[in-house]
Amino acid sequence: MDPKTDTHLKPAAKSRLMSLDALRGFDMFWILGGEGLFAALLVWTGWQGWSIADAQMHHSQWHGFTFYDLIFPLFIFLSGVALGLSPKRLDSLPWSERLPLYRHAMKRLMLLLLFGVLYNHGWGTGMPMAADEVRYASVLGRIAFAWFFAALLVWHTGLKTQILVAIGILFGYGAVQLWMPVPGGVAGDFSMSGSINAYVDGMFLPGISYQGRATDPEGLLSTLPAIVNALAGVFTGRFIVKPHPKGEWTKVGILLLAGLLSLGLGWSMNLYIPVNKDLWTSSFVLVTLGWSLILLAIFYGLVDVIKLHRLAFVFVVIGCNAIIIYLASSLVKWDYLAGSLFGGAIQALPIDMQPLASACALLLVQWLLLYWMYKRGIFIKV
Repeated sequence: MDPKTDTHLKPAAKSRLMSLDALRGFDMFWILGGEGLFAALLVWTGWQGWSIADAQMHHSQWHGFTFYDLIFPLFIFLSGVALGLSPKRLDSLPWSERLPLYRHAMKRLMLLLLFGVLYNHGWGTGMPMAADEVRYASVLGRIAFAWFFAALLVWHTGLKTQILVAIGILFGYGAVQLWMPVPGGVAGDFSMSGSINAYVDGMFLPGISYQGRATDPEGLLSTLPAIVNALAGVFTGRFIVKPHPKGEWTKVGILLLAGLLSLGLGWSMNLYIPVNKDLWTSSFVLVTLGWSLILLAIFYGLVDVIKLHRLAFVFVVIGCNAIIIYLASSLVKWDYLAGSLFGGAIQALPIDMQPLASACALLLVQWLLLYWMYKRGIFIKV
């Protein structure tokens, strides 16, 4: 991990989107403790409307979709957008110029896989010494693989090929889940233990699965369609960075329209292939792409078109060091630190206000560290 950004991979300054950092920070905000705000507001105010918002701050139990299900695929999508802002073909370059980029890509892949394993075992619990008791599948690992394969396609193929690959993965994966028979089971089984994902994970995924489930939510087979989330981000980045003859607001409108279309297609597919995060179904890919496009359109319009930079600053600070603060959310006891700094003040408040104050304190201590890093130009990239 190097605090200095690789000049070969960093987009040109003119291609830098503040909305990209802001939306990435908005995405991470909920993981850092923002998801607890609505439950705390419910306790404080008693208004039942907060319970509806709080219900969106939890993953779907199996089939279905909540806002919290979007956080992970949105991050993958945004990694693709960053890649698409300055796409480069490497296959025509001499090997001496390509090698540093390949090394960087492999280093990034390996580091994220390692950090994913560290994150899985959390603060203070310790990683098992037995290799078969380690959980190797992880959120960071999936981000790594999706970005890595998207980067290889961007570096070695044209846009048409990339689109065909994305469509092929989307339909091919859906066909496998629908029609490929599972040994000892049946084709088209979308249950946790009977799906083809459960079979592949049981046969080939090393170590343990998440909570001992038959299907790991970051398992092997379901990593394949996540590449489509990254590739869709690449296409979006390419679209945004090019001037449009009808102006920037036309871009915003096109992004919104594309998002709505993707949502419609995804929920139409739900009749045959259920929207399911753990299986990362093709319908789930389309639904998450729809919301990703809509959110990016909103942030792009507000931050990069209207230039509401001050409004976005809180999220930009988080987005500039998103990976490191995500890793720290597992390895650092932020709630203990927040309690140590603000515990007395929180306890002096009325009982029904204390949960909200605790949630705000948790967010504040993390944001202040990120702000300190931001002001000193410390941007840790992987």
